[in-house]
Amino acid sequence: MREELAQCLAAESAIALSAPDGPTALETIANERVDLVVLDLGLPGLGGLQVLHRVRATSEIPVIIVSGRSDEVDRIVGLDLGADDYLGKPVSSGELIARIRSVLRRSGSFDAPRMLEFEGLTIDLGSREVRVAGRPVHLTAREFDLLAFLARSPRRVFSREDLLEQVWGSSASWQDVSTVSEHVHRLRRKIESDPGSPTWIITLRGVGYRFEPHERSVG
Repeated sequence: MREELAQCLAAESAIALSAPDGPTALETIANERVDLVVLDLGLPGLGGLQVLHRVRATSEIPVIIVSGRSDEVDRIVGLDLGADDYLGKPVSSGELIARIRSVLRRSGSFDAPRMLEFEGLTIDLGSREVRVAGRPVHLTAREFDLLAFLARSPRRVFSREDLLEQVWGSSASWQDVSTVSEHVHRLRRKIESDPGSPTWIITLRGVGYRFEPHERSVG
């Protein structure tokens, strides 16, 4: 379910960070800029209600609980601890994303820019259109998702494994990371003036890739 949701959110040009257990979830929330948490109650290591309790001790970040537990007591406890919404499994990705939007609107966090603008490059997250030097560029859905993901975190380095998880909703255990390299290569051919000497998507050999915004000219 985490992989499916991450893939759906990537298609919405959102960055999804996943955690397989309670302690990792708390560490991620503490160390990353997170706008909303989708929390399963049945987490190993530290239960979802315990995670929620610790989050609420220091933060008002919106939290949506998604759980297979249908017990009314769990629902009441979760909401009393400060959850913003509670959904029982099974739940469709479409409904969950709609609930995420709704909670972000109520919290006042739904003000993320719908347009990423850099010198010579414009990425419209709403219409999923890209322009280079004012010229429209056709990208495949996956190429757009990859570019938008990188551009939303300028200068931050992502490994191929990171990108495989966050953009593809996959993992290196069952999909070759070379697919990331191939998509970066195709993307460069479409947006770079010289794909052999890229200036937008930079390779850090042995580490990963980062998006390098161009500085706007002055004068």
